[in-house]
Amino acid sequence: MAKKKQFAVLGLGQFGNGIAKTLIEKGQDVLCCDKDEDAVAAIAQYGASHTFIADLTDPATYQNFGLNNFDVVIIAMGSDFQASIMATLEAKEHGAKYIISKAKTDVQKTILEKVGADKVVLPEHEMGVKLATSFITTNVFDYINLSDKFSIAEVSPKAAWVGKTLAKSNIRAKYGLNIVAIKRGNGLIVSPRADEEILEHDILVSIGETEKIQSI
Repeated sequence: MAKKKQFAVLGLGQFGNGIAKTLIEKGQDVLCCDKDEDAVAAIAQYGASHTFIADLTDPATYQNFGLNNFDVVIIAMGSDFQASIMATLEAKEHGAKYIISKAKTDVQKTILEKVGADKVVLPEHEMGVKLATSFITTNVFDYINLSDKFSIAEVSPKAAWVGKTLAKSNIRAKYGLNIVAIKRGNGLIVSPRADEEILEHDILVSIGETEKIQSI
């Protein structure tokens, strides 16, 4: 059985609450903190390992967490950018191993990286990209931005691919896409062989350049 990881989620707005609940559902140990008593009470009932009602703009608050013991610290206070900076700085100073901070703009992202965040997410921007992509690529079922250049997407096969093997469909050579899995009914074929035949209702889990995915 995989060892549980230790997560700290600082800020329990919609973003932080969603992350905390998902981690708890996945059986991880999660510390949660927010100044909103109702938000903390709700996540405590959901099964958080440790909860704190505290002002995250107060440096003294961070003495209580032992952030150096956590695998990941998530700074989820995107609506208060000064608080995000403070939390990121304090988490870094208290020995957090890996810090993920939330930002709303590219400028905020740059600042948070400079003050110690290992990764900065822009959830509103990323959701916007995902939604816009779904508008213009109607055969894309799901879409995740991996970087500025690469994405992973679930796509339905073009008519020309149906009945052909992966090798004969020439997907990799023509589109630069690697098919890492095939969803077929309720099943999943992971790392499909080159001689795997593509069926009409398959969903191809593909990784490649975003522009090439959009060009299908």
